[in-house]
Amino acid sequence: MGSVTASWAQSPGVTDKEITLGTILPFSGPASSYATSGMAGIAYFDKVNAEGGINGRTIKVISYDDGYSPPKTVEQARKLVESDEVLMLFSTFGTPTNVAIMKYMNIKKVPQLFVGTGGTIFGDHKKNPWTMGFRTSYQTEGQIYAKYLLKTKSDAKIAVLYQNDDFGKDHLTGLRVGLGEAGKKMIVAETGYEVSMPTVDSQVMNLKASGADVLVLFSSNKFSAQALRKSAEIGWKPLTFIAGASSSVAAVMKNAGFENVQGVISGAFQKDPDDPQWARDEGVARWRAFMEKYYPKGDQHDLNVVSGYNSAQVIEQILKGLGKDVTRARVMEAASSLKDVKLDMLLPGITVNTAITDHYPVEQLQLVKFEGERWKLFGDIIDGGKIEIAD
Repeated sequence: MGSVTASWAQSPGVTDKEITLGTILPFSGPASSYATSGMAGIAYFDKVNAEGGINGRTIKVISYDDGYSPPKTVEQARKLVESDEVLMLFSTFGTPTNVAIMKYMNIKKVPQLFVGTGGTIFGDHKKNPWTMGFRTSYQTEGQIYAKYLLKTKSDAKIAVLYQNDDFGKDHLTGLRVGLGEAGKKMIVAETGYEVSMPTVDSQVMNLKASGADVLVLFSSNKFSAQALRKSAEIGWKPLTFIAGASSSVAAVMKNAGFENVQGVISGAFQKDPDDPQWARDEGVARWRAFMEKYYPKGDQHDLNVVSGYNSAQVIEQILKGLGKDVTRARVMEAASSLKDVKLDMLLPGITVNTAITDHYPVEQLQLVKFEGERWKLFGDIIDGGKIEIAD
C-alpha cells in the first residue's frame, strides 16, 4: 500500500482522499454571461461528491476570475499550476484567453481539457498534445453555414460581423474555406469589432449599407444581442446566422427581443432543454434534476449551462476509468482515447470521439432555426470531418 500511496503523491493535485481541479472563468468583464458554463461544471462536481466522489476521492475545484483578459488568464493559470498544484484545468473559458496559456500548459505538461471554446487551434495535437477542446470547432461551424448557403442561396450577398480575435477570425476562416471561390463574390462586407467597444451599432449600420441580404454574426453574447436588436431597429431583415457559441436563448435571443430574432439560423450539437421534443427525455430529466438540486441559481434556458454539464460528465468518466492511479499523463491518455461516448445532453446521433491524433471530441452539428421563443432543429446531422491546421 505504501508504494501505491507514493505513486499518488507523485502527481500534483492528487492525494488518497482528494483530487483538485482548476478552472478560469470570466466572472467579470465583457464575457461574464459565459461564466455560467464553468459554474455548471463546478456544481456538477458538487453532485459527484454528494454521491460518494470518484473511486474513494472527493473532487475539489478551484476557480479564478480573469475578466476575459488574456494577461490575467496567464496569471491565474500560473497560480493554479504552481501554487495550488491542480491536477489539470478544465472548461477554462474563451479563445484568446486559452491561447494565452496554451504554450505554458504544454510546457508544464498539465492537461488543459475541454476548453470553453471551439477554437480550431485547440485540436492541434502535434503542437499542443496537452490541450483539447470540446465543442464542434469554429472552422467546421463556418464551413457548415457555407455549405448551407451554397445549397439554398447561392446568389447570397453576405455581410459578416466578427469579433476581432481568434474567436471571430476562426469562424470567418471556416466560412471563407467553405464558400471557396464563390466566396469572393458572395461576401460583400466584413466588419470586425473589439470586445472593449461599448456597442456594435455603427458596424451593423455599415453592414446594412453594403446591400447584403445575409448577415453572419461571429460575435460573442453581448454583441450578438446588440447586432440582432440594431438590425431590427433599422428595418434590416437579412437571412441571419449566429455562432452556436452565442445562441443562448437567455443571454442572447431574449435580450435581443424575441420579435427581432425569428428565423435566425445557428448550429447545435447539444439538446436545447426548451425544445418540447425533449420533454420526456431521460437525459434532460437527469439534467433538470441536477440543476434544481445543485445549481438552482442557474438559468435552465441557458445553453452555456448545458455545455458545462456535458464537459464535466466527460471529466467524471475519465477519472472513474483511471481507478486509483490518477496522474496527469494518464488523464491525457484517457482523454485521447474516448470512443462513442454518449452524454445526457448531446443530440441523438452525436457522440464524443478522440484519439492521440484527433483532439476534436465533437465534430458534428445540426442546424437550428429560431421560432417563437426557442430553437427548432431542422435537416440532418452534418459531420464536419477533419480539420487541417496551418503551420
